[in-house]
Amino acid sequence: MNDQHDHGALGDAEYAEFMELAAEEGFDVEEVEGAIEEAGHGPLPVLAVVGRPNVGKSTLVNRIIGRREAVVEDRPGVTRDRVTYEAEWAGRRFKVVDTGGWEQDVLGIDASVAAQAEYAIEAADACLFVVDATVGATDTDEAVVKLLRRAGKPVVLAANKVDGPSGEADAATLWSLGLGEPFPVSSLHGRGTGDLLDEVLKALPEAPEQRFGNAVGGPRRIALIGRPNVGKSSLLNKVAGEERVVVNELAGTTRDPVDELIELGGKTWKFVDTAGIRKKVHLQEGADYYASLRTAAAVEKAEVAVILIDTSDHISVQDQRIITMAVESGRAIVIAYNKWDELDEERRYYLEREIETEMQQVSWAPRVNVSAKTGRHMDKLVPAIETALAGWETRVPTGRLNAFLGELVAAHPHPIRGGKQPRILFGTQAGTKPPRFVLFASGFLEAGYRRFIERRLREEFGFEGTPIHISVRVREKRGKKK
Repeated sequence: MNDQHDHGALGDAEYAEFMELAAEEGFDVEEVEGAIEEAGHGPLPVLAVVGRPNVGKSTLVNRIIGRREAVVEDRPGVTRDRVTYEAEWAGRRFKVVDTGGWEQDVLGIDASVAAQAEYAIEAADACLFVVDATVGATDTDEAVVKLLRRAGKPVVLAANKVDGPSGEADAATLWSLGLGEPFPVSSLHGRGTGDLLDEVLKALPEAPEQRFGNAVGGPRRIALIGRPNVGKSSLLNKVAGEERVVVNELAGTTRDPVDELIELGGKTWKFVDTAGIRKKVHLQEGADYYASLRTAAAVEKAEVAVILIDTSDHISVQDQRIITMAVESGRAIVIAYNKWDELDEERRYYLEREIETEMQQVSWAPRVNVSAKTGRHMDKLVPAIETALAGWETRVPTGRLNAFLGELVAAHPHPIRGGKQPRILFGTQAGTKPPRFVLFASGFLEAGYRRFIERRLREEFGFEGTPIHISVRVREKRGKKK
């Protein structure tokens, strides 16, 4: 290990003390270092899979993630609930954004393929460009190449549908795209995908570029998300009011203005706009897909997700999916219940019951009851965002954490299973934004016990408004001294 080794969130003295503790408990030093490093890396790097329709992108995504999860259907324009998946190759984890095979409508390349590709590229650390080797480079492919060049992200070129040696020559013609070596693959049969993924890992950073907080004192980034027609645009307009500092008209052939710098509560915030699907896209069937792709791109760029819920309607499955997306992305979270002032007593009563049952997974998130129309309680939005950010950045010193874990295990030991009682030996917080903990244990910890630990961590240390990631490493049996 070199001297510049990354200790995650631990200082040198704390790190040395922690490693001594690990050695005493019989843990392998390299294993412990690896666990801290892995947990400390934070958000996973993002790979966008782009290309024109019907080149086999979703089949390739399924191949990469190792399960049939992305929708694969010959009919273009299939609506998807999710566009982001987690994958692992050669011991490294990363996220895959599937831009699907979405049909070009009469408005052509600018209105459809480019729109979805641009949203995905924006959120990505690297791109996998899929071309059908049996067809060769088309005008649409050339247009996507221009988008990729403009974005300046690393690109890996996949020449798909090369099912045998005879197709290698077709793949070689794709050198003409000017993106470097085309990697011949068959997403259907898996041929060549190992070499392709090796190349993908070279293109992806070990840890993703932090898309926020780079400038000292720069504006914090907020994504305003929610299902279509929930009032995102109205809320954005209301918070902007007359106090808008500047609107960044990020010129591009395929998108509306994206970011708004807004003065709120005496501070400038950058609102990453997810409001409104592009007006030119008339194909309603694809609207939900564009919305989810755009939401995923905005959440990847943000620090805080403000999730807007329409209280005049029941909390829907779509609301739940958007919440899950924000939680899985590890962003700080605020829940804003819109149209609160329009509720009668009966609806308010039933809504509170719904919130208790349907919003359990984010019961830790600050809540504001607002009206985008009248501006009611807009002043409560900033304190809620600040609370969530504070929770997101909270760091618990290792000594204090282990004192807490010791008391917890003594008072509430893990249930005995199969004659054995797994025990948490020690732990550390490997990172923040969101808080990430690694617990080292003598045996497997059940999901229910992990949830109990998370609940108690929140009671003890706050963590309001932030997801918490807990990973558990079990001590390998290696003739440890007792």
